Amino acid sequence: MGIMAQKKVDYIIVGLGLAGACLAVQLLRRGKRIMVYNTPNQNRASLVAAGLFNPITGKRIVKTWKADEIFSYLFKFYHDVESELQIKFFYDCPLYIPFQTVEEQNEWMSKSVDDSIKNYILQVNTQSTFGHEVKDPIGGILLSHCGHINTGIFLDGVKKLLEQTESYSEEWWVEEKLKISTHEGVEYENLSAEKIVYCTGIYALKSRYFDALPLRALKGEVITITTEKPLSRIYNRGAYVVESGEMEYKAGATYDLTNLKEGITLEGRKELEIKVRELLSMSFKVTHQDWGIRPSTVDRRPIIGVHPSQNNILIFNGLGAKGVSLAPYFSGQLADYIMGRGDLDKEANITRVKSLYSKFY
Repeated sequence: MGIMAQKKVDYIIVGLGLAGACLAVQLLRRGKRIMVYNTPNQNRASLVAAGLFNPITGKRIVKTWKADEIFSYLFKFYHDVESELQIKFFYDCPLYIPFQTVEEQNEWMSKSVDDSIKNYILQVNTQSTFGHEVKDPIGGILLSHCGHINTGIFLDGVKKLLEQTESYSEEWWVEEKLKISTHEGVEYENLSAEKIVYCTGIYALKSRYFDALPLRALKGEVITITTEKPLSRIYNRGAYVVESGEMEYKAGATYDLTNLKEGITLEGRKELEIKVRELLSMSFKVTHQDWGIRPSTVDRRPIIGVHPSQNNILIFNGLGAKGVSLAPYFSGQLADYIMGRGDLDKEANITRVKSLYSKFY
């Protein structure tokens, strides 16, 4: 490598959204020196997100992938970060999903005694229980291990931690300045490191190393609403409604793979207003609307691991709409892997998409 490098760290991280922030925390806990390069306006997806985590999701209301490992991990991770940084951003809160059909109601009555899922179920209601807040004429399922984080407070807290140790830069990342050496690591301007990890979300497709990655841009819009009375839990059916302030809630989100134009849309607002009106039994007012573009994958699994032809370049990406729940667990796994302590989950490992990397073979 060149002799100009004046500062040495163990790892460089590019991007400080949920993926980059969680990985930074994990590496610092392991005593590693890092430098994070971040362009704030590229964190829209993380900042706009309601921060919801929920182990039972989807149209069919099923347990999410690796829920048992991921959700026990995230509770400890976020609580520990709160203690370490002396900030409050993590909120444990029950979540209620109203039933749409009697068949669904019956299915959950039987599922509620299943050992693999009953720990996530607080109640299965067969008649309206929270009708003063939500439309649930035939009841619904009340879930535990749910909640939300204030992503803005979390990301700002990690940023301040990095600034205190001179491990943070908002200088525009210029990939052309990155120099790679098979044996000695990487070098960027006056900095050298063993490895570099791209945590840049959809912007990874602008990198010459990851432009062949099978990431799909998924645009999501959210609205902020106010209600006359406070809601006592998170509601989720067609849309989620999650507290973001005093009698203020984020509601969303739209899922658009085709219209990726930057900015909010009237169509997005109308869609969300209709869904929230179908969910809530009380009136509300829309006070704000926002948008972001998330990196998703066809198989809905993260993409983590080593670049197929550059051993010093890694990626942590593809968290999609479940970044809040996936980022803690897989950042820990990736941090250990980088340090030679264990393997990556096969379903998340970048090796599963090697066939799409023909340009590197």
